[in-house]
Amino acid sequence: VVYHQPIEERVVPVNKATMVVGGGIAGIQAALQIAEAGHKVYLVERESSIGGQMAKFDKTFPTMDCAACILTPKMVAVSQNPNIELLTYSEVEHVDGYVGNFKVRVKQKPRYVIEEDCTGCGDCTTACILRNRFPNEFDEGLSKRSAAYIPFPQAIPLVAVIDPKECLLLKVGKCSKKCVEACDRKAIDFEQKETVKEIEVGSIILATGFELFDPKLAPQYGYGIYDDVYTGLEFERMTNASGPTQGKLFTKKGVEPKSVAVLHCIGSRDKNYKEYCSRVCCMSSVKFSHLVKEKTDAEVFEFYIDMRTFGKQYEEFYNRVLEEGVNFIRGKGAEVGQVDGRLVVRAEDTLLGAFREIPVDMVILNTALVPRHDAEKVAQTFGISRSPDGFFLESHIKLDPVTTSTDGVHIAGCCQSPKDIPDSVAQGSAAAAQSLSVIATGKVSVSPITAWTNPE
Repeated sequence: VVYHQPIEERVVPVNKATMVVGGGIAGIQAALQIAEAGHKVYLVERESSIGGQMAKFDKTFPTMDCAACILTPKMVAVSQNPNIELLTYSEVEHVDGYVGNFKVRVKQKPRYVIEEDCTGCGDCTTACILRNRFPNEFDEGLSKRSAAYIPFPQAIPLVAVIDPKECLLLKVGKCSKKCVEACDRKAIDFEQKETVKEIEVGSIILATGFELFDPKLAPQYGYGIYDDVYTGLEFERMTNASGPTQGKLFTKKGVEPKSVAVLHCIGSRDKNYKEYCSRVCCMSSVKFSHLVKEKTDAEVFEFYIDMRTFGKQYEEFYNRVLEEGVNFIRGKGAEVGQVDGRLVVRAEDTLLGAFREIPVDMVILNTALVPRHDAEKVAQTFGISRSPDGFFLESHIKLDPVTTSTDGVHIAGCCQSPKDIPDSVAQGSAAAAQSLSVIATGKVSVSPITAWTNPE
């Protein structure tokens, strides 16, 4: 014992910069909170614009605010804040270090457009010889875009992107370069290469969001088999005034539907797919019914297991839609078929104790919120865990829902679990507060207990 030396906690200085990974509403909220406190933020987004899934929405429940009207001011605030460095079209490749002193390697893909010179005029998109040839991801494939495109009119940054998988010059080396001729600013640069940045930060916030359950995995609902069977996000784009149908609701035959069915819990609360509740489906389904009633004279049928209207003003909104004459059928839609060229929804009405078949002209499938396809890779990169449902695991489900098993790495939004917009915003603010608490002290204690590997 006389020869033993005490091991003591080390106190090291904290890098006061923060990295936020994911530019949806939770990531935007966290970035703005930290930046407005006067600290540097690196906001990393894999897509070519921030905004996330919320940017695709038409209206938001329960107040039915225009989604773009409440989101785009925050997106613009991000672009104008001098403390925020926006890294779009970028992904985190590697993370090293510890709380207070992380070293992060970020890979930025080439846009083939010089951001500083592009004004977002769109001339290159209209001049592209492959104009309107490819599925538009922002419109969920319901419209077409060019090889050179701007993601959506309110994109931040408002800069064009040239898709290397579709552009003839980048694919086969031959093209008339009409886009180059159309660009007065000479902003198109086909010589751009992938770049890598090494960034040092003190804390990290993951707000990487979610994906939607693929209804093709449940063929009984007819998605991809029958016309006029849509996902909820496709319906959002159809009802949006800037969407593929300019906000008008039509069937594939070009006529207004006379009856519409909305099916809850597609892929969620189901032992065959995802057992958890996605939380937002009941309210978004009620919103869909309201929008159908608002835009058409169609009769609307909602097939539900039970209504979970848990949030502020949610029950009131549900009652409002009930009064609008929507037919609520307590029974999960079992399948969608087709009889005599018309869609038919089959379900057991548990209140009547009867099996029902409802003929409709359009079906909206409200699909589960699921972890992103690369969630495991992201978890390994940042050294955090995942819960059995695949979402990122928090330190404590009740008392510490934004910290993780790795000190200095926090989570916010739907990457932690399915949640609505108010909860995502609140969790983004909570994650920002956790990061600011690290920054405020200016130093952090590092445990003297470290693991090492014996190479023998």
